[in-house]
Amino acid sequence: MAKTTKKSTKSNSKAKKSKGKSSLKAKSLTTAKGKAPLLPVGAVPQQNQLPPEMQKKLSDLKAKLDKFKEKVVDKFGDYIIGITVLPPPQAPPANAGQAPVAGQTAANTKAPGLMAPPQAPGIPGAPAKKPLGKDDVEILILVDDSTSKKMGKDELHHKFSSIIKDIAKSIDKHLITQALLLTDLWQNYYDAKYDLSRLIAMAAPIYDTGMLAAIKISEIHKNMVLRKFEKYILSYVLAGSLTQGRNTQKSDIDVWIVIDDTDVKKMSRLELKEKLRSIIIGMGAEAGQMTGITNKLNIQVYILTDFWDSLKEANPIIFTLLRDGIPMYDRGIFMPWKQLLRLGKIKPSRESIDIFMNSGEQMKKRIQTTFKSMGMEDMYYAALTPTQAAIMLYGLPPPTPNETPDVLEEIFVKKEKMLEKKWVNVLRYNTKVRKDLEHGDKKTITGSELDKMLKDTEEYLARIKKLFGQIEEMHDKRSVLNLHDETITIIRDILKLEGIQKAKESEIVKIFENELIHSGKVPQRYLRDLNEIIKCKQKLDKGKITKTDIQKARKESGGLIRFLVDYLQLKRGRSLERAKIRIKHGSKFAEITMLESEAFIIRDLDARDGQIEKAKINTDGSLGPAKKSSMEEFEKAIAGAKLPGRVFIKEPIFEDIKKHFGKNAEVLLQNF
Repeated sequence: MAKTTKKSTKSNSKAKKSKGKSSLKAKSLTTAKGKAPLLPVGAVPQQNQLPPEMQKKLSDLKAKLDKFKEKVVDKFGDYIIGITVLPPPQAPPANAGQAPVAGQTAANTKAPGLMAPPQAPGIPGAPAKKPLGKDDVEILILVDDSTSKKMGKDELHHKFSSIIKDIAKSIDKHLITQALLLTDLWQNYYDAKYDLSRLIAMAAPIYDTGMLAAIKISEIHKNMVLRKFEKYILSYVLAGSLTQGRNTQKSDIDVWIVIDDTDVKKMSRLELKEKLRSIIIGMGAEAGQMTGITNKLNIQVYILTDFWDSLKEANPIIFTLLRDGIPMYDRGIFMPWKQLLRLGKIKPSRESIDIFMNSGEQMKKRIQTTFKSMGMEDMYYAALTPTQAAIMLYGLPPPTPNETPDVLEEIFVKKEKMLEKKWVNVLRYNTKVRKDLEHGDKKTITGSELDKMLKDTEEYLARIKKLFGQIEEMHDKRSVLNLHDETITIIRDILKLEGIQKAKESEIVKIFENELIHSGKVPQRYLRDLNEIIKCKQKLDKGKITKTDIQKARKESGGLIRFLVDYLQLKRGRSLERAKIRIKHGSKFAEITMLESEAFIIRDLDARDGQIEKAKINTDGSLGPAKKSSMEEFEKAIAGAKLPGRVFIKEPIFEDIKKHFGKNAEVLLQNF
């Protein structure tokens, strides 16, 4: 067994054209057979403690890896976000009873939270792995495909894989490469597959733009947290600029942890949050010291009840976390919410929108009293938060702070032409100044600058307030038009079923009254509701509509539309029954639905598979050859068909019934 030592020597080779840093040291490498020691994170052997032949072998390998890195980065540039040497597959101990090789199990690893590397990485898109030779070194190349639009994922993966393999072979046949697309890595997390994350955490990076370091420290920290608090941890999520494609080597590593507080009995929820939070943040500092990763691990801890409240209040930070976050651990909380957000099922309430809008004025007052100490921060949010409220009122989820100016310009300046571009520039300037101060690019801000920004922000708030009214007016107009059009369309459909195929819009009310009200089919009160909707539409056309008119029309229309929809469905259902021929053949029941030009045949109504066929209806009333169909096609045909008031069956159909169901088939006459 090789000894684990602590002293390290620095590599003299640096990548010439890469922005990533090489953190691989020659003496920390290992071969597949274990001829060089496999060491825990942070443990590096002293160079002079290795045999001379081993020192030469590691030095040669270091040079080859540096050459490989430089060629790959030079070839693909910013597409390459990480290159790392994978640990060898776990091998069983040579002799039972002896201590295993360091790094084989979590118990023997000096870095808490790390587990033994899995037998195979399971990289998506990679061919089945061949056993590694004794001198083979496996290298993982992480490729950013998030901005690729010219080719599909499979084509992109194949292109990178083949070229990278050729580069490796040209340097040394023992360099075994695996290309991994960033979206495939994220998909592994979405599918709750964490082997790759463990593998990357134990690997030795030779090129990194920040992603590998983030995964490494997050994976170690996650396992430390789960080992101590697994009962309470619901989700551990990687977020921030890393998952949005905006990270740099100096970016903070943002992680979010959601704690289950729904079954806390021995302490208050606040006590639970603060107790776990302090320990978890301490573990983050420990993980940083252990790995030597200097980027700040920015840890946010939420209890489940607070997270849910923030979600209901449409907090843009929570919306952003759900949209961009990558779950490194999830017990069925984060991913369902993420999917609901993608489907548009999580939407801000009107109360939340009003809160966002009103917060602008409150923040403006605070700016005036805390001008220098808090002025810059509040001025930024005073402009940002009402802007997000306007975007939410328009019908979109709240964007991230950095995205808000772009969304504001795209929607209200370019598309709807409701806003002048100068107001977007005010918001952009506020955002820039805040960022410059936050990152230290701007050390101070003068009183005159603050005065101008305060004046611009006050004018901006007034303009956004006006925009808010414009959006509401636009929605009001659209709601009246949609209400009117929906009502008229339903009435037209009902009249068609009553035998009236065409009716001018100016005659709709009169025909509705004569055919449906006077005949007693529709109650008299719904005529008044229809007249109210027509009257509201006329006021809209003349530009004389008021909010009271709109509210009254909405109130009156609810009952009318519900009644008309129910009536229409009942009427179509009865018409559809008239179009059906029900047949008994043996112990089974079949059904033929006769539409305008085609018929649908169900041979066994009680069968679970629901097999359906369709046949063309010939001019003599007979059926053409039956072809396989589906329930979706059947329902679509019914929805678009003109259903008959009466059904007449010609003699040839009886011959078809015999042909399909046998000469002893019986027709149930009560359906006619």
